[in-house]
Amino acid sequence: MILPPMVEQAHRRAEAAGFVLSSEPEVGALLACLAASVAPEGRILELGTGVGTGLAWLVHGLGGRTDVHVVSVDVDETLQAHTRSAPWPPYVRFELGDGADLVPGLGTFDLIFADAPGGKITGLRDTIDALCPGGMLVVDDMDVTRHDDADLRLALTRVRERLVADDRLVCAELAFSSGVIVAVRRRDGAES
Repeated sequence: MILPPMVEQAHRRAEAAGFVLSSEPEVGALLACLAASVAPEGRILELGTGVGTGLAWLVHGLGGRTDVHVVSVDVDETLQAHTRSAPWPPYVRFELGDGADLVPGLGTFDLIFADAPGGKITGLRDTIDALCPGGMLVVDDMDVTRHDDADLRLALTRVRERLVADDRLVCAELAFSSGVIVAVRRRDGAES
């Protein structure tokens, strides 16, 4: 797969920082496609800035658009500062903190990529609440067979169970890459 230039730069940042948790290219391509579908004046939230690989895919999907607002959250101040130093479009905003703590105060979003424990393993309900009607939630790293840690496998199993059991959501489990669940919030107001 040929990587967009911003994504290549993120991979170089990952290598320089010894960061091994970047989103896989297949997940990134999915994020780019979903970002391209965000409505005018839409909002995107990324939980887990890391070195900016997922963020680069999101920005790539937006192309030349400037009407969308993107918020990226991370708990690691040093890593996020390194990532912030890259040339990002002016519509990208960085927030420092745990997604589980910050999501309730950030508003609603058309697309959320939950790629960190905060907002995915903890605070998932608030993350779902932050989806606009018709909004999409993407969680990756859901293939529990890829993880040695029994506690992490259990936590991811619970995330899956919560997503598929939530009546507000329609979920698709995609058995590719690191294991992905895409959940869309219903527009009909169904509540769990």
